Parts: sequence; structure tokens; C-alpha cells
Amino acid sequence: MTEQNRIQWVYSSTSEDELAQRYDVWAKDYDSDLNRDFAWLGPKSAVDVFVKYVTNKQGFILDAGVGTGQVGELLAELGYKNLEGMDLSNGMLAEARKKKIYRQLRLLRLGGPLCYPDDAFDAVISVGVMTVGHAPASSLDELVRATKPGGYVVYTLRPDLHQTGGFKEKHAELEAAGKWKLAEVTDPIQFLPKGEPEITHQIWAFEVTS
Repeated sequence: MTEQNRIQWVYSSTSEDELAQRYDVWAKDYDSDLNRDFAWLGPKSAVDVFVKYVTNKQGFILDAGVGTGQVGELLAELGYKNLEGMDLSNGMLAEARKKKIYRQLRLLRLGGPLCYPDDAFDAVISVGVMTVGHAPASSLDELVRATKPGGYVVYTLRPDLHQTGGFKEKHAELEAAGKWKLAEVTDPIQFLPKGEPEITHQIWAFEVTS
């Protein structure tokens, strides 16, 4: 299976269980496939936005949809110490665990209740997770709940899903409820310039307000 076909294979999963199983299969080759064959820019682009707002490097940070830990690697290199991660794939968590940069890694799924207490984190970052066939817009409710007021939720999202996947409405709902306010949204960025140059993502940064 080519790397291009593997991405489509994952996106075509028909259930969360199937999605997790396919990521389990891909986990060992995930980093090399995306970095070598697609020039994967998602983690670096999101971290560049994240560090503008989250300046406390001792704060507790959740990497939601940690995958193999590429985001955590970048944050650790910049001096962020207290990183936790969650993912729906045991295989991906095993690869992230090898990097030895997370305080804790949990097998959890976005879209429903999470086990974290209210205000557990100073910030949340989620890269490549709010995408086709993956985490729904409802995931944002729990990420906001688990983030302290004054903290930030930073995540990547395709512009087409913002319009059609319920994210536009969820953004407005959380703002109207006084839960957060927009800090920044980037222009569309090619995250996979070698493999899928026609697909773009934006990085959204929200400050949690209550």
C-alpha cells in the first residue's frame, strides 16, 4: 500500500474501532511516511501558534490526539515540561511512549466525556485530529471544560470542515456561552505540500474564559 493510499485508507474508516485498528497498523511507519513522503507541516505550524499564547513552560498541557508524539517532541525541545497525551490507538500511543516526553499517556477517544477533571490543564493542543472521519465538533466541549480559564485551546481544522462539519456552529455556541474567545485563526496552510497540496488547514487558537 502506498503512503497516499494509506491516508485514504485511514480516512475511509467506517467506525471509531476501525479507525483505531488502522492507526495501530500504521503506527510504526507513520512518522517516516508523513515526514518523508508528504513533508508533514502540521505539528510545526501548530506549535508556532501555540507558543505565542502559552508562555508558561511549567504549565500542564494536553496533547489531544497525540499520535506518535510529534507535537510533544517539538514542545519538549522548546522547554515545555508537563505534557500529557491521549489517543484512540494503542499502536500510536506505543510509539509516543518511546519518545519519553509525556508524563502520562491515556487510551481515550474525543467526542464523548473525558476522564480529566475540570480545569486540569493550562492549555490543549490538537493537531490533525479534527479532520475527515475523525474527532467531531462536540470534542471541543470537553477540551474547553478541562482547560483552566485564561488557558488556550489550539487546534487544526480544514476550512471545508469548519463550514460543513459543525465546527462553525460549535465555535459560535461556545463563544455565546462565554466559554471562550478567539485569539487567532491563521490563513489556510498546506500541511502536506508533497502529498496533498490541494488540501489546506487552519490553526485556531481560543482563550478559555470560564
